[in-house]
Amino acid sequence: MSFFGFGQSAELELVLSDAESRRRVEHKTEEGKKEKYFLFYDGETVSGRVVLTLKNPNKRLEHQGIKVEFIGQIELYYDRGNHHEFVSLVKDLARPGEFTQSQTFDFEFTHVEKPYESYTGQNVKLRYFLRATVSRRLNDVVKEMDIVVHTLSTYPELNSSIKMEVGIEDCLHIEFEYNKSKYHLKDVIVGKIYFLLVRIKIKHMEIDIIKRETTGTGPNVYHENDTIAKYEIMDGAPVRGESIPIRLFLAGYELTPTMRDINKKFSVRYYLNLVLIDEEERRYFKQQEVVLWRKGDIVRKSMSHQAAIASQRFEGTSSHGEAKTPSQPSENNGRQ
Repeated sequence: MSFFGFGQSAELELVLSDAESRRRVEHKTEEGKKEKYFLFYDGETVSGRVVLTLKNPNKRLEHQGIKVEFIGQIELYYDRGNHHEFVSLVKDLARPGEFTQSQTFDFEFTHVEKPYESYTGQNVKLRYFLRATVSRRLNDVVKEMDIVVHTLSTYPELNSSIKMEVGIEDCLHIEFEYNKSKYHLKDVIVGKIYFLLVRIKIKHMEIDIIKRETTGTGPNVYHENDTIAKYEIMDGAPVRGESIPIRLFLAGYELTPTMRDINKKFSVRYYLNLVLIDEEERRYFKQQEVVLWRKGDIVRKSMSHQAAIASQRFEGTSSHGEAKTPSQPSENNGRQ
């Protein structure tokens, strides 16, 4: 941070006040790697300190001010130049002046609203981060630290099952049933497939979990389908009157909650895709949307007071939580 080797150079460090006790979780980076970040919930206070360390003793550091920011932003990969900020908080830590020795500045962002869950997808990234800046004439000194936000949801008692009939006239008629239409991320999908009419030779049947990421609006809408899981539920030809059980554990897959029209920039939806393949390799499918949501973890002593409140909201022990009712799932039917 010095000019041609002369003058003072400095570096910044961001340290959270509860770094030792705060939980850390894995989160996928844009490169597809998994790294651990500090976990926060909506409404929690973000506090800590900015440590400014001078590299050259006995030399002064001139600056035009020091600040720390808390930012939530959405970045669409096809529009890299524009960052859409939905949270932007600033704290000024020092007025313009000069330093002759290292300094530490405390900061606190109280009860910060964090309305969306952190997300890294194929075409979009939603991130929260702290950024400390020492403003200088030639080159600013900047340090960023990402955090991860999880959104806890609460649903009403009503969680109806999904029951449908699908088929091809005079050839195939099946009925499938899933026990619920909304599942938390560690849930188990339980269901049954009933064969009412079988006049084609089916050799294989599977159920897929498909994640559909939609970004952009109007003419610049991009749809990206990703098959998260393929689960074989039958191998061989079924007969009329037979039923096939389904038990699919979600905990083993990398899933996020369903996200609908996040800041009018993107959506993430999940579908169960029932696929039948006959002996001529023709594929018959029935797609059904399901809603995924994040259930509150057990409150641990290491969790902060605000995180405990967030978990209580889910459990319904606090009157501050509102029940969020997702829209009705859509149906898609077809043949490939």
